[in-house]
Amino acid sequence: MSLAVIRTGGKQYLVSTGQKLKIEKLDIDEGKEVEFPEVLLLEKNKKLEIGTPFVKGAKVLGKILKQARAKKVIIFKYKAKKRYKKKTGHRQSFTEVEITKIEKEK
Repeated sequence: MSLAVIRTGGKQYLVSTGQKLKIEKLDIDEGKEVEFPEVLLLEKNKKLEIGTPFVKGAKVLGKILKQARAKKVIIFKYKAKKRYKKKTGHRQSFTEVEITKIEKEK
């Protein structure tokens, strides 16, 4: 089993093959392949490689499962004794990806 740390959307994720994860929205259609070239760490066959900042020749491939939006988060601002209250909501868009392959060119 191989592991990798990838960077996408300003965040870092520890991934392995077959794993499904929700990441920041990518403008790619459902069912298409996606490549993550920014691999920060790679562990394959008990051998660990740490990038400076990226591992050379390493990439992670995935498949876009769906484009969706998360549940609504309520933002409620309130000031006591001032008759001030403000209620807003937010739904963050995300992309669900299944990691299919972790590879490194020699």
